[in-house]
Amino acid sequence: GVFLYQHLQQKVRNAETLAQKYKQQQEALSAQLQVVYEHRSRLERSLQKERGEHKKTKEDFLVYKLEAQEALNKEKQDSMNRYGALSSQHKILKNQHEDVKKQLLDLQLQHNSLKLEHRKTLETHNQKYTQLQQEKDSEVTNLQDTVFKLREESKLLRKAHQEVHSQLLSAQ
Repeated sequence: GVFLYQHLQQKVRNAETLAQKYKQQQEALSAQLQVVYEHRSRLERSLQKERGEHKKTKEDFLVYKLEAQEALNKEKQDSMNRYGALSSQHKILKNQHEDVKKQLLDLQLQHNSLKLEHRKTLETHNQKYTQLQQEKDSEVTNLQDTVFKLREESKLLRKAHQEVHSQLLSAQ
């Protein structure tokens, strides 16, 4: 009976030791589980924060995309307006060019007719020139006397000019 009692007491001690060991393991696992829960909680908060930032970034990107699309459409519209203006200006200039070409042809024809008229006039003038040359020769004699008098007067004026020039230089 003693042997059985000791044997049972030994089993109880072993069971208490084992229970103590399991209790310590449970406390260690409970502490680890608490750490895991805290870590999970932090990760969930971080994930929520990241989701919020992602949502905000996505909204910002959509706003940016919309603004960029509007700017592109506006620039496209402006370009189309400029193209239309340039196109109409090109048509106007093309028509003006055609008009100028017509005017050039008219002016060339007019120039040719004026050239012919100029030749005729030149011949007439040459005849008149010959006549005037003869008249001039008769007047040259009269004018030579006048030229001589004017030369004398010119010499006097040059002397007076040189004197005034000299006086100006000395005054300066």
